[in-house]
Amino acid sequence: MIVTLTVNPSLDRTVELPGVLVRGAVQRAAAISEEPGGKGVNVCRALTASGVESVAVLPGRDEDPVMAGLRAAGIRYVNLPLDSAVRSNITLTEPDGTTTKINMPGPPLSAAEQEDLIALLVSACASGEDGTPASWLVLAGSLPPGAAPDLYALVAHAVRQRFGASAPRIAIDSSGPPLLGALLHNAAPDLLKPNAEELAEVTGVGSEDALEADPLLAVEAARTLIAKGVGAVLATLGPKGALLVTAEGAWQATRPPVEPRSTVGAGDSSLAGFLLANVAGDPPGDCLRQAVAHGAAAASLPGTTVPTLAQTDPGAVTVTEIAGYAAVSDGAPAQTASTKEND
Repeated sequence: MIVTLTVNPSLDRTVELPGVLVRGAVQRAAAISEEPGGKGVNVCRALTASGVESVAVLPGRDEDPVMAGLRAAGIRYVNLPLDSAVRSNITLTEPDGTTTKINMPGPPLSAAEQEDLIALLVSACASGEDGTPASWLVLAGSLPPGAAPDLYALVAHAVRQRFGASAPRIAIDSSGPPLLGALLHNAAPDLLKPNAEELAEVTGVGSEDALEADPLLAVEAARTLIAKGVGAVLATLGPKGALLVTAEGAWQATRPPVEPRSTVGAGDSSLAGFLLANVAGDPPGDCLRQAVAHGAAAASLPGTTVPTLAQTDPGAVTVTEIAGYAAVSDGAPAQTASTKEND
């Protein structure tokens, strides 16, 4: 079982435009869709769509439209009731896949509510059908007003203290203060999933453009995180595909471009694809392959629609092993590298 935590869930409304967005003009929508959202919710939706047992933990009232959407979609969830309604996000998509998002801040979360949410999450991690703890815990997305910036680190400590050596492996997908806070208190996750901008932000190495232009520089950035205790880094690099970096090695995956309809949730689907392959026992390169296949499939679908495993094409993904990064020495990666295909 895989558990996801979405501290700042949303009702995602996607408006598909028939042409280019024109600022200040009146335009009619070609289509409108509405889905329960937030990064952890999206990961849970993608896992459930592919038949992997998963449960979403999130704050919100039973009657909130987000909970209603989860029930309608057959998504297992555990919710902490709040007095305020869950936020709504708006996404505008153009025919070429250009996406404009307007994200609301979400209702405040008090210190007491944060403690209750952590307790609810710890309980959910032990609710597998056979009584064993979850295999993975995904902590994903932004934090609402009032939430401690190191909340993800506090969650990691609570879960690891409760389950000890049997604790779920922890994956984190966030940005800004929540991402930086997640690495505090020696709470390094087993998997970190940044994009190029976030990788530069959390490591101080290069910039978004520099890391997308030079995958080897991105590997070096990721290796600084491995040296600090992060188990693996799954980094998406825009047109350069994605990287997987561990203490044992590094891999790059690319695939031919897809015709995009909406990029919303593509990163969440990439993480879900990686986890799907991982729980199936696939080797690292194939986990990366499925991550890229899932992300590409999501980008080709409208709105925040998540792909099923059958809708992905891992055979279109080329995985290349990057040699020369198989060990960390004094916290620094090797300075030379070569590549070989593993397709």
